[in-house]
Amino acid sequence: MKPVLAATAISLVVALFGTPLFIKFLVRRGYGQFIRDDGPTTHHTKRGTPTMGGAVIIGATMAGYFLAHLVTVTPLSASALLVMFLMVGMGFVGFADDFIKISKARSLGLRSWQKLVGQVSVGTVFAVLALTLSNERGITPASTRLSFLHDLPVDLFLWGPVVGFVLFVLWINLLIAGTSNGVNLTDGLDGLATGATVLVSGAYVLIGIWQFNQRCSRLGANTALCYETPHPLDLAIFAAALMGACVGFLWWNASPAKIFMGDTGSLALGGALAGLAITTRTELLMIILGGLFVIITMSVIIQVASFKMTGKRVFRMAPLQHHFELKGWNEVTIVIRFWIVAGVCVGFALALFYTPWIVVGGTL
Repeated sequence: MKPVLAATAISLVVALFGTPLFIKFLVRRGYGQFIRDDGPTTHHTKRGTPTMGGAVIIGATMAGYFLAHLVTVTPLSASALLVMFLMVGMGFVGFADDFIKISKARSLGLRSWQKLVGQVSVGTVFAVLALTLSNERGITPASTRLSFLHDLPVDLFLWGPVVGFVLFVLWINLLIAGTSNGVNLTDGLDGLATGATVLVSGAYVLIGIWQFNQRCSRLGANTALCYETPHPLDLAIFAAALMGACVGFLWWNASPAKIFMGDTGSLALGGALAGLAITTRTELLMIILGGLFVIITMSVIIQVASFKMTGKRVFRMAPLQHHFELKGWNEVTIVIRFWIVAGVCVGFALALFYTPWIVVGGTL
């Protein structure tokens, strides 16, 4: 537990005190957010607010993770390093998008295909490495089986190694793109995506610690509910560092935000959460854990589909948070209520995660 606590504390302090320094740097360089004219008029007051603050979250997470290992003298793991690679790689794609927006003073950065190429490139490298590296027991960070609370019987390699590998890479890219874009769409109001990520990453701290305590190498392979996750405790350390970094950043990102995370942060956070879902064998559980991200993403899909098929809009504006803004809800009210929704989703997902142990084991 010491590395988990150390990672949380270090990343929190780094983000809390590093963010205002980064704000000053961005202000001196004139790196301010460009606001769309077709969005809610209340957002026009945010024009010029420093953006690309996600770089602080990434830096604080890395500092928390590595320094926690240094002070507690614990080894690094391939699983956590892969998730960190995914977070940094997706953050780099987001940084390119943010920098183009700022340098050209427009609301559009990378073209859709350029962003997709960047995301797929990072996701494919992650997928290959996650299926290549292994621990001392020969278990790789990612599984070829689909997973919910554990690995499910559905194995992508049932169709042969070549087809299975292609399906695996496609599946991993789908998870990464879906999660990163979901966080990106949620990042529309001050503190909304940051706070929701705190809740989900906090859940992964609990999941990682539980999987470590109930690992098959400790309980025995005959235990039906044990976990074959190769590095669960180190994933909990990474999740704790991510949570602490987001909490420290939220101090400055809460309404009225002094800084925005930008695509640098939203894509990086989505990548980190997707990586945690893949390496903890809880891929489909992420749909519930990140329920708020799913709801907001679905609002965009519904809006686009409805307009193309009927010429009518279901919502006043998508993503969903802007619909409630146009209905007259205060921004802080929307954020807090959406945090409540995110908390309910996380609580329900954790209840599902622990339920098999309560039903089968009888005691915890």
